[in-house]
Amino acid sequence: MRAKAALEVEGLGKRVQLASGELVILDGIDFSIAPGDTVAIVGASGSGKSTLLSLMAGLDTPSRGEVRLDGRPLSTLDEDGRARVRADKVGFVFQNFQLLPSLTALENVMLPLELRGDRDVEAPARAMLAKVGLGERLAHYPRQLSGGEQQRVALARSFVTGPALLFADEPTGNLDTHTGETIIELLFSMNAERGTTLVLVTHDEMLARRCSRRLRLDAGRLVAGEQQPR
Repeated sequence: MRAKAALEVEGLGKRVQLASGELVILDGIDFSIAPGDTVAIVGASGSGKSTLLSLMAGLDTPSRGEVRLDGRPLSTLDEDGRARVRADKVGFVFQNFQLLPSLTALENVMLPLELRGDRDVEAPARAMLAKVGLGERLAHYPRQLSGGEQQRVALARSFVTGPALLFADEPTGNLDTHTGETIIELLFSMNAERGTTLVLVTHDEMLARRCSRRLRLDAGRLVAGEQQPR
């Protein structure tokens, strides 16, 4: 019996209507991702990478096609339903960190647990911040943290809910090379430790080669699915 895919994309398309006519952002995208896999989505700027991630995460709706997360079609869910799926199963790491400036590091990490309705939110958040090396910076606000430290908070926030699937969109895009390498080592080690399925959007080929598979987009079409040598 074939194991259920963590994520399936079938005939996915996204088009938007402009004054000048219809713009095709994605067209006929098909692939599946196995549980625990690490997959890089690569391509030039404007190839549709971030749009594809938004559709896979249920942050946007496709013009055609389907996304199934853990076997469940996202099209059968309303906006609240998709939000619940994300809260239960999905973590995010963004290029610009997406921390709330009015909350401390600890409060930012506690937030997804609170939104999910967990009773115990502070202890897991403290433990996760200690895990990423920020156990002494719990009361600091984002403005008091360096870019690398902010991304560590974002990593802690993404993993604290125990997601089955983690989406990372250019996670080192706003960091210098050394800091970026440190964040990537932390991301992959935490991901492997927890057996999370990782989908990484990047234009960085060196980073993409850290994943077991690469899916390459060109002008909104999937042009290659490349297995990494082991």
